Amino acid sequence: MKSGYESSGGNENPCPFGSAGSSPAEGTINMILKKIHFAIDKTIKADASQKILLKRYRNYSPNQSNVIVVIGGDGFMLETLKKYRKYKRPFYGMNKGTFGFLMNKFKTKNIKKSISKAKSVTISALEMHAITKDNIKKSAIAINEVSLLRQSKQAASLRILNGKKILIKKLIGDGVLVSTPAGSTAYNLSVHGPILSLNSKKLAITPISAFRPRRWKGKIVSSSSLIKIINLNNKKRPISVVADNVEVRNINNVKIRVNNHIKFKLLYDSNNSLTKKIKLEQFRNR
Repeated sequence: MKSGYESSGGNENPCPFGSAGSSPAEGTINMILKKIHFAIDKTIKADASQKILLKRYRNYSPNQSNVIVVIGGDGFMLETLKKYRKYKRPFYGMNKGTFGFLMNKFKTKNIKKSISKAKSVTISALEMHAITKDNIKKSAIAINEVSLLRQSKQAASLRILNGKKILIKKLIGDGVLVSTPAGSTAYNLSVHGPILSLNSKKLAITPISAFRPRRWKGKIVSSSSLIKIINLNNKKRPISVVADNVEVRNINNVKIRVNNHIKFKLLYDSNNSLTKKIKLEQFRNR
């Protein structure tokens, strides 16, 4: 078995605002912004900005708005994307969280001007379909990653397939995750997974504290892959699956794939693009 990641190349395509390409791509937006809906986290830091913003701007309903402005951190952005996806609006995040990788810098002035000059990136979501040991079916979507983790003192024992091809017959360790390019600098990077270009059309499968095989560092697969992960011993070695912030416990198996019909448009200041952030993350020391 080869050590390290295996990969094949990807390509890039510019994507203008409002288009629906099948892969993440950046482009400039072209719209007259009039109506904003503010989605504001209930943390002390985020909530403190509410009075200031709502004095300067009218807060339209999501259905009446042109854009959703998200005030909070990365976790709140992920929650908001899922909560508001039915409105099919672009999202412009402003950081009032801890790190704010998915966010722009917080501001109170010239927000409409910043959005009108912003670059857009379109990303597709992962969908996961899990079956528990009691044969209950659960589904969820994820923007960053789907992770499988041991629930007890016992290490997880997993089989990983790409379609019908077995990638790993038995992985013993704390777990494994499947990451999108947008999520590759989050949990995936923390467990030494690869950083993926936004336009790579790839997914990263990364083990979490692998005990056997020790030398397997993961695999990069096509974004068109259907990944199946099986719990080989759900009685002695229970595991849970987490799609961003949605957890399902005691799973028997899970299927994971990109759903190109579930898309999100994120807006970034021209000097703060998501592509630039991903590149810079490779050299961050903290």
